[in-house]
Amino acid sequence: MSISKTFQLGGDLTINRIGYGAMRITGEGVWGPPKDHDGAIKVLKKAVELGVNFIDTADSYGPYVSEELIAEALAPYKKGVIIATKGGLCRTGPMKWLPVGRPEYLEQEVHMSLRRLKTDVIDLWQLHRIDPKVPVEESLAPSVQLQKAGKIKHIGLSEVTPAEIEKARKVATIVSVQNEYNLSQRKSEATLEYCEKNNLAFIPWFPVASGKLAKEGGPLDTAAKKHNATVSQLSLAWLLHRSPVIIPIPGTTSVEHLEENVKSANVELSDAEWKALEDAAK
Repeated sequence: MSISKTFQLGGDLTINRIGYGAMRITGEGVWGPPKDHDGAIKVLKKAVELGVNFIDTADSYGPYVSEELIAEALAPYKKGVIIATKGGLCRTGPMKWLPVGRPEYLEQEVHMSLRRLKTDVIDLWQLHRIDPKVPVEESLAPSVQLQKAGKIKHIGLSEVTPAEIEKARKVATIVSVQNEYNLSQRKSEATLEYCEKNNLAFIPWFPVASGKLAKEGGPLDTAAKKHNATVSQLSLAWLLHRSPVIIPIPGTTSVEHLEENVKSANVELSDAEWKALEDAAK
């Protein structure tokens, strides 16, 4: 079966289907600057050189550090490079994430992201989490207005159910969803199926399988060795195979791993082999 190498985001942005998630280029606990600043810059530049044209970040990564590093490495952005960011999680310390969906806060964060990313328009702005204290319609109001003003091209969501997407779509044109999903963690299956039916990009965070499935000698490891691939490569290749709307965004601080991840698009298994892995995952 031939697998599409690209996805049309919002009908007008062509994404190469292995992207780059820029959370890990920050300090420990996704807090503060990276230990190797120059290494982070090198990885970002190399990603674009290798044909990665979708870089995903968030104002909360660092906080702010990831966006600043992306701008330092890549601005002014090469034609066709798509930068996605997120807002809606406030950081109070390492590994502490607090949903804040107040409209005035989110409006401010979009303006600050524009400044940090050194761009006039955010290609994809995503609500990082729905704040249980604020109706999603209210949280999205500023991004809809900023979209009309030309500051945001497209709007997405993160960690949502089909019902929540439906509610959001009453006030905004949603083009993408970012949920946790991989071969061994498939609790977002219904959300993925919703995205398929509505041609929304599904951007899985934590895209590499883990646990018993991926351990040495396990089903994924065995299949990977058979195809001269790594567990990570096979995990990413499965996502590409699973649905044409999936855009994996593996993150790394290593050029070597980055190159390995990009090559995942070339890993091919038969339908029977993929089914055997899926059955093992169950």
